[in-house]
Amino acid sequence: MSNHFQIPYFKLDAIDQAILDLLHENSRISYTDIGKHVGISRVAVQMRINTLMEQGIIERFTTVINPTRIGMMVSAFFNVDVEPKYLEQVAEKLANDSAVSSLYHMTGPSKLHMHGIFADNQEMEEFLTDKLYATEGVVSVDTQLLIKRYKSRMGMKL
Repeated sequence: MSNHFQIPYFKLDAIDQAILDLLHENSRISYTDIGKHVGISRVAVQMRINTLMEQGIIERFTTVINPTRIGMMVSAFFNVDVEPKYLEQVAEKLANDSAVSSLYHMTGPSKLHMHGIFADNQEMEEFLTDKLYATEGVVSVDTQLLIKRYKSRMGMKL
């Protein structure tokens, strides 16, 4: 007997997809303006957005900050090999660090893939030596510095 688990999903129609596209481009767009673009009333837009939020499709609205404009000049990606028994502990510690902008459990030789943003190379080095290397369970770290950003997207575009 097979025990298959499927994640329930919400069926998006063309209007929901159009609303999500508009919100992805500008999350501050008004319900009225969305309604004009998709051909429904402001109230209908509000109801649809509320439903998308209740269903967990829209997780949150956020602001995307350009790190270099506020003096955060070093962007680095880290592949962190962790002993399996320490994986959750290390992931929780890194997830709570303000320098870490994203953190994923990956397949392959590196267990954690992480992105961090730092003011300068010295701050990144301190993060590596004082926090990452010093964390119990971390076996090795491969670091790659970002040279140029061609595209960066928050969330998923349909």
